Amino acid sequence: MDQFSMAGKTVVITGASSGFGHHFAGVLAAAGANVVLGARRIDKVAARVAEINDRGDVALGLELDVRDAESTAQFLDAAETAFGPIDVLVNNAGVEAGAKTYLDTEEEDWDYVLDTNLKAAWRLCKLYTERVQINQQAGGNIVNIASITAYRTIKGQFSYAVSKAALVKMTEVIALEGAKYRVRANAIAPGYILTDVSRLLLESERSESFVKGIPMRRYGEFKDLDGPLLLLCSDASSYMTGSTIVVDGGHICSEL
Repeated sequence: MDQFSMAGKTVVITGASSGFGHHFAGVLAAAGANVVLGARRIDKVAARVAEINDRGDVALGLELDVRDAESTAQFLDAAETAFGPIDVLVNNAGVEAGAKTYLDTEEEDWDYVLDTNLKAAWRLCKLYTERVQINQQAGGNIVNIASITAYRTIKGQFSYAVSKAALVKMTEVIALEGAKYRVRANAIAPGYILTDVSRLLLESERSESFVKGIPMRRYGEFKDLDGPLLLLCSDASSYMTGSTIVVDGGHICSEL
């Protein structure tokens, strides 16, 4: 059997209406998982679910507002009702507040980003771990989606960078504290990846200067995250916890 097989496993993915979550759902479903996509934009979720199911894989779409505790609990309950105990939680939902420094950032910006990127992830980890115990599962697996902004400091992404750095530390602490509950926690920190959102910037006149900062001299693509994702979500990483895999073409180790 393929060591990265997800056959028979149920995976829930937050922020799955577009971007990374949209892509991750397809990758994990193709590997055999039952995938549950959650997001506020239920129309986009439904479209992605239809694509996955039409090719013969298994997916379910549910409305989810990660900032709302009741919505989060209902999302996990519905996923369990559909497929049974959840094997993997992928905390992917994330937002930015625009190009704002610490001085430009207003309290509502800070709350919006930290509540979505950090508090919501913690709540999901907590509720998921409780379910692992209630269901007497052999183990649980959490994969948090961080960013290289957790390691590299750039101007104008104050609240986002702080939230992602905190998410990396949260992953480590959950790994430490969650081991007694048979729960693993790891993270992926993507670098500059070409998405619909980033394309405007990464393919602008500033593109050449951005690429020069990446040792591999190219931006990442969604497919560059597939291997790390399957590693962390599958049993191939059964002795990994507290790790963050950076996928950035060497960006964080580039010359100053």
